[in-house]
Amino acid sequence: MDATEFRRRGKEMIDYVADYLENIQERRVFPTVEPGYLHQLIPDHAPEEGEKWEDLFKDIERVIMPGVTHWHHPQFHAYFPTANSYPSICADILSDAIGCIGFTWASSPACTELEVVMMDWLAKLLNLPEQFLSGDKGGGIIQGTASEATLVALLAARHKAVHDYRKIHPDVKNDEEVAAKLVAYCSDNAHSSVERAGLLGHVKIVQLPADEKHSLRGDTLQEAINKDRSQGLIPCFVCATLGTTNSCAFDNTKELGPICEKEGIWMHIDAAYAGSAFICPEYRYLLDGVEHAMSFNFNPHKWLLVNFDCSAMWFKDTSHVVETFNVDPLYLKHDAQGGSVPDFRHWQIPLGRRFRSLKLWFVLRLFGVKALQEYIRKHIALAHEFEALVVKDDRFEITAEVIMGLVCFRIKGPNEPNEKLLKLINEDGRIHLVPSKINDTYFIRFAVCAKSTESKDITYAWSVITELATGIIENKQ
Repeated sequence: MDATEFRRRGKEMIDYVADYLENIQERRVFPTVEPGYLHQLIPDHAPEEGEKWEDLFKDIERVIMPGVTHWHHPQFHAYFPTANSYPSICADILSDAIGCIGFTWASSPACTELEVVMMDWLAKLLNLPEQFLSGDKGGGIIQGTASEATLVALLAARHKAVHDYRKIHPDVKNDEEVAAKLVAYCSDNAHSSVERAGLLGHVKIVQLPADEKHSLRGDTLQEAINKDRSQGLIPCFVCATLGTTNSCAFDNTKELGPICEKEGIWMHIDAAYAGSAFICPEYRYLLDGVEHAMSFNFNPHKWLLVNFDCSAMWFKDTSHVVETFNVDPLYLKHDAQGGSVPDFRHWQIPLGRRFRSLKLWFVLRLFGVKALQEYIRKHIALAHEFEALVVKDDRFEITAEVIMGLVCFRIKGPNEPNEKLLKLINEDGRIHLVPSKINDTYFIRFAVCAKSTESKDITYAWSVITELATGIIENKQ
C-alpha cells in the first residue's frame, strides 16, 4: 500500500468507522458467538502472498464484528464507559503516523512537552493543589491504565518506605529485610488491581471493611495501622478509591489523608471512573482530601471522550518515583537530561510510550470545558432517570446511593432471582449489564456508558428489565 492507495483506503475506513458509530444501535449489543468462533473463519497460517484490500475489508464484517461487544451502543450498560469521540480518533491517527516512542525528551520533544502542558491543563480543570502541577517537585504523566498507576504508586511508596526506615535504622542490613515487613491498605470494595499491585510489588495488602455506605473511614484505617505497628509491621501505602467499581462509593479521603500524613504513609487516590466528573464544580467536593495524597489518578479514557488508553496520574513529589525506576544506560542519555523537562521513562513501568497527549489536546480544544461538563451532567441525569424508574416499582430496590452515572439495583429478596434476571437479560441481548456483590448481596449494575445514550434508551432498557423480571417474579410466586 503506497501513499496514493493509503489516501483512498484510509477514506474508506473513515467512512466505515463513521457509519459504524452512527448506526451502532442497529447492531445487537452483545455477541452470540461461542468461544473459538474466529478460528473457524480464518486460516491457521498467514498468507504467503499479500491479499487484496477488498478481501480484507469484507472480512471486517464477516470475521470481526460478529465477536464484538459494542461498548458504544446506547444499550451497553455494563462495567463503566470507555470514552470515544471523533477528535480523539483523529488524534490517534496522527499519533500512529508520527510513530514516536517517547521514552525521553530527546526521542520526541513534542511528545514530552505537550504531555506536561496537557497534564497541567487537566490539573487546573480539577482544581488540584498546586503541588501536583509541573514545577520543582510535582507533575503529571499519562499512564496506560489506572491499574498501572496503582502499581507505580505502590512501588514508589515501597521504595520510599524502605529508604526512610533504613535511614532511621542504619543497623538494618538490607532492603529485603525491611520490605518483608511492609503492609498496605485499601477498602474491601477497592478494585482488584490494588490486590494485584500488592502481588507484583511483594507488599501485603490488607482489605479493610467499609461502612454502611461502602466507604473506608479514618477510624478503621487508624485501628489497622495501630495493630500492625504493634506486630512489628511497617504501614507504607493506602489506596483510597473515589468511585468504586462495585457501587461507585467514595472513601473518606478527608479522614484518611490526615492519618496518612501523621503516620508517614503514602496515600494514593484512585478515581478511575468518577474523576472526570470533578471538572464539574458541583462534584469537585468529592475530591476534597486530595491535598493529603502523594499521588492521584483518573481515566479520561473512561468518561472524558478521550479514547483508550489515557490514564492521568499526578505526583506531589516526582523524585520518589524517579528514584524507584531510574535506570540510565548510555544509549538513553541526552544533553537536556536533568533539566526543566522530565524523562517519562523514569515515571512508568514500560520504557516506550505513545504520543497520547495528542488525544487530550484535540478533545480539550475541540469540545471545550463547557461541552465536557454538560456531557458528564447528562449521563448523571440519565442515571437518575433510571433510578426513579426502579424506585417506582416496589418489586425492586436500590442498593447504593446514586451519585454518578451508575445505578445498582436488584429484585427484593434473595440473590437467586437476580442471578436469573441477569442471565436472561444478557441471553436476550437487547441490553447488556453485569453484576456485582457486596456483603453477599448480589445486585445488578446499570451504567450510562455510550455517548449516544438518550432518555428513550433508559426507558427502553427498563422495559426490557421489567419484562424479563416479571416472568421470574410470577413464577416464584
